[in-house]
Amino acid sequence: QVQLVESGGGSVQAGESLKLSCEASGYIFGRCGMNWYRQPPGKERELVSSLSWNGVTHYQDSVKGRFTISLDNAKNTLFLQMNSLKTDDTAVYTCATDSCYYDYIYYEKYWGHGTQVTVSA
Repeated sequence: QVQLVESGGGSVQAGESLKLSCEASGYIFGRCGMNWYRQPPGKERELVSSLSWNGVTHYQDSVKGRFTISLDNAKNTLFLQMNSLKTDDTAVYTCATDSCYYDYIYYEKYWGHGTQVTVSA
């Protein structure tokens, strides 16, 4: 059974930093693309950052230069380092994999349950 468990959320003031973690069990990160999404209060979920299986990163324009996505293969954990946080970054952050074929096996998209990040002015 695949589980993605996020941690590291919390309440901070604008300008501070947080590092989110997403630990996988029953699944090996890196076989498919990996993503961080967020859902601000009253808004739809949006893609924040992606890390492809071959190491290519993508960031939403609003977080470029402030957020960094990374993978620790040894810990099988995906990270999102968030610096210079703004009140607009307040949201539930969720990690998710892409669906893909790896070694002729199809892996479906998996989601974590999310972690709350609250940034106050």
